[in-house]
Amino acid sequence: MRVFVTGASGWIGSAVVPELIGAGHQVIGLARSGQSAEAVAAAGAEVLRGDLADLDTLRAGAAGSDGVIHLAFIHDFTDFAASVGADRRAIETMGAALEGSGKPLVIASGTAAVPGHVASERDESASGSPVAARLANAHATIDLAARGVRSSVVGLPRTVHGDGDRHGFIARLVGFARDKGVSGYVGDGSSRWPAVHVLDAAHLFRLAVERAPAGSRLHAVGDEGVPIRDIAAVIGRHLNVPTASVPAEDFGWLGQILAIDQPASAELTRELLGWRPVQPGLIEDLDKGHYFG
Repeated sequence: MRVFVTGASGWIGSAVVPELIGAGHQVIGLARSGQSAEAVAAAGAEVLRGDLADLDTLRAGAAGSDGVIHLAFIHDFTDFAASVGADRRAIETMGAALEGSGKPLVIASGTAAVPGHVASERDESASGSPVAARLANAHATIDLAARGVRSSVVGLPRTVHGDGDRHGFIARLVGFARDKGVSGYVGDGSSRWPAVHVLDAAHLFRLAVERAPAGSRLHAVGDEGVPIRDIAAVIGRHLNVPTASVPAEDFGWLGQILAIDQPASAELTRELLGWRPVQPGLIEDLDKGHYFG
């Protein structure tokens, strides 16, 4: 297959591109800067210059491919509504280019956040949860199945971890602990985060673009729910700083996310596609030390 990948040089895209190429696929990677273009080319992919605001480029990339994996997202938490809007326009544009073709469009979204409940692929986030704002975009993608697009949504957990993660939530927690001299959690730290290793997530994106049925909801979840206090304890041990409860507001916008219990499973995804995470879980990965170098 010739696969168009947005966000090809990003954290997840940089794992998805070699996963696809290693399986014999050709990749066209969207790159918004010269540095991104160099990274995409170095990975062995064809470069298409542009960004999420360049709808003509997105349309051309989708139309010239056998399928699309949409990973790019503007992670501006100061204007999250604008980021969600840009994502929606990109999905609509690429979906229209694939309409009636039966070709796949796979997008990245989030696992549902339903406090006190292990969310399955059938669940939707409670109102006000960190990922609820992207729910309409996931629905729009699923709806493309009725228009002749083999669409699917891969729900990513709060943590997609691995060696090289510099901007994810775990990296931010490590940075907070370094800056404040304390490895913090919110409340009693019992809130749980689901997690997945980036290489396991990349494998699921490949399986989805290859053979996920139209209208599929998938979860890239390795650890169903790791208590935040356990994460904080590992960070504190590696940095030699105390672990303690910290007011949510001290974390800024991340405090809300830390406070919500949001475990999730991938049981239905495993049954549907035979996907099995094989990489280290979050605590084991943290203990490898690469987040603290």
